[in-house]
Amino acid sequence: MDIKKIISEMTLEEKAGLCSGQDFWKTKAVERLGVPQMMVSDGPHGLRKQNDAGDHAGINESIKAVCFPPGVTVTSSFDRDLINTMGEYLGESANAENLGVLLGPAVNIKRSPLCGRNFEYFSEDPYLCGEMAVSQIKGIQSKGVGTSIKHYLANSQEHRRMSSDSRVDERTLREIYLPTFEKAVKEAQPWTVMCSYNRVNGEYASESYRFLTEILREEWGFEGFVVSDWGAVNNRVEGVKAGLDLEMPSSHGQNDAYIVKAVKDGDLDEAVLDKCVGRILRIIDMAVKESRPDAVFDLEDQHKMARKVAGESMVLLKNESLLPLPKRGRIAFIGAFADKPRFQGGGSSHINTFRESSALKAAEEMLGGAAEIVYLPGYSLNSDTVDQAMIDAAAAAAEGADMAVVFAGLPDSYESEGYDRSHMRLPESHDRLIEAVSRAQKKTVVVLHNGSPVEMPWIEGVDAVLEAYLGGQAVGEAVVDILFGDVNPSGKLAETFPLRLEDNPSYLSYLGEKDVVEYREGIFVGYRYYDKKKMDVLFPFGHGLSYTSFEYSNMKLSSSKITDSDDLTVSVDVRNTGKLTGKEAVQLYVAAPSGEAIRPVKELKGFGKVSLDPGETRTLSFELDSRSFAYFNTEINDWFVETGEYGILAGSSSRDIRLTGSVAVESSQKLPVSYSRNTLVGDLKDTAELAIIGPMMKAMEELFKSPGSDEADEAVTDEMKEAMFAYMPLRNLVTFGDGSLSFPELDAVIDKLNGK
Repeated sequence: MDIKKIISEMTLEEKAGLCSGQDFWKTKAVERLGVPQMMVSDGPHGLRKQNDAGDHAGINESIKAVCFPPGVTVTSSFDRDLINTMGEYLGESANAENLGVLLGPAVNIKRSPLCGRNFEYFSEDPYLCGEMAVSQIKGIQSKGVGTSIKHYLANSQEHRRMSSDSRVDERTLREIYLPTFEKAVKEAQPWTVMCSYNRVNGEYASESYRFLTEILREEWGFEGFVVSDWGAVNNRVEGVKAGLDLEMPSSHGQNDAYIVKAVKDGDLDEAVLDKCVGRILRIIDMAVKESRPDAVFDLEDQHKMARKVAGESMVLLKNESLLPLPKRGRIAFIGAFADKPRFQGGGSSHINTFRESSALKAAEEMLGGAAEIVYLPGYSLNSDTVDQAMIDAAAAAAEGADMAVVFAGLPDSYESEGYDRSHMRLPESHDRLIEAVSRAQKKTVVVLHNGSPVEMPWIEGVDAVLEAYLGGQAVGEAVVDILFGDVNPSGKLAETFPLRLEDNPSYLSYLGEKDVVEYREGIFVGYRYYDKKKMDVLFPFGHGLSYTSFEYSNMKLSSSKITDSDDLTVSVDVRNTGKLTGKEAVQLYVAAPSGEAIRPVKELKGFGKVSLDPGETRTLSFELDSRSFAYFNTEINDWFVETGEYGILAGSSSRDIRLTGSVAVESSQKLPVSYSRNTLVGDLKDTAELAIIGPMMKAMEELFKSPGSDEADEAVTDEMKEAMFAYMPLRNLVTFGDGSLSFPELDAVIDKLNGK
């Protein structure tokens, strides 16, 4: 496709028309110039291709496809290769269905457990989000299908999502909410970026020249096109100026007409429109070239892969030697989710599955006649009402069994795209059921089906808890694989489980006031906050148990001293000290020294997953670059590394640090300093600077030496004198002095400090 030639031959109306959809899922064709339509489709963890009436809320039926575990689950694998392979399967499916772009991954930061779409998002940590996003994008795009990383930017709630204004300071944007998109663009080049509905600091994301052009394209080098979230366009002409290329879905020609009029009236430079058209044509051309008409995908094979992904990602939160369960005896399966599990979220990512597996059926198939499975629902799937008779029957069945497994979690109505949760609790019927069963049966396991953290008031009364999250269509088989030991659990939490909702750092400002949402917690999201506050949590970020045990040893750093332009290699030996083959996700954190910037106690900067046989030892290596030690300094509008001693921490979770080391980092940068009359004496730390103002300090010293009462002398301590000097503006050298220093003379000294 000769893009320049096509643009030169297009009419103004055709150019404007190409910048909006033909319908809900397709771009417009320009048949006379040989430009075909391109079809896009949800979602991040499976195909929601709609051949008939389209919608973005998961209402109308889509084709039969495989539902892989969503983002909340697969990220808990801490396995780049696994999500990359899942991406390849998704890419194959999309290519076989003649799709140009798959709308995902969804990478918004989990600011609060209440976000209704948390099941689709990766993590509370931007580094983990970025690494998993890069791997999934590369996997999908390796099969000739584009991705649309979303939702750019600061879209961490569903409440009033189309009108809310996320008020976020620059440092927080740079350290928490932008890094995932930055890493994905720089390392994986998604074909498209989807802008979010909301405003950011007063400006709609779809109209922000700063975010869509200056940062995304000029700073990061993004080469694809920007597409609106479905219905996110506020002012189409301003969007074109900002760099919003494609509006979805169709505006029925109305916004196209605004573009045409703006060009004719001189309000929009046609060259700017041409850039949008060129970027869209480039991706359409790539989709055509990469399309494989003969491509096919195997639903059965993909189902097996979905089972593997789920098994590698589920998190064993607690286990007092009860799991794995024996494949014999009488086992009570309690809870309606055992028979009809909740395995995906609601909304645009909802997949029309070709098959679904339940733990009840999977266990019966696995155990055959070797063990007896007794099933009681315990609660209704269609009501939150507590049915005491159902609970009593379930408790009686559990008491008569050798052990019990309770399947509980959040029903569909509790979390979905479009609205947020109002609390962090399970339905009362689920909590009451768990409490009753655990009283009746000492050997009780709880399996949770939920898309985000929940409170667990019953945690002390049960022996084991398996966080199955939303496990995709093979969830039942994957749960049974883990319960009975065919798969050794190896997932780690990609988010913190607080003890209660009120502990969450965003609690006081989440949802906001009308349309204004202030991100008052700043950079202290998730474990960064809980660690800084030294708060107890239910389960920490990175936590996850195994059926075997691991020992960490022999941490080695490539150097004990580096500069801010050097890389540091860290290696750690991991040994399986148990009796079963298992996988361990080692996490590497960096702890910044105490400096002028307020920083987290530690931040995740590396991770790796390794499979080990009993007694086997392997070495994991991590590479830390300058950004691993930096924070975003708003004075210089860039990343800055402070000179100091940095801790290097290797752990099994953010609260289970096994090895520590340190490296001295020397900064080559100097922050700009400008002195004024309001500069504090204590901020003049350099010896030469103090020498310049030294003569002026004598009058102040004499002031404190002046005769006074014994009581006054006792009140003025040395510490008080030092504090008063340190916190005194330079202008007070004149006002508190003996009159020998004038303001012009002080200004002359300040000029000297500034190098004038």
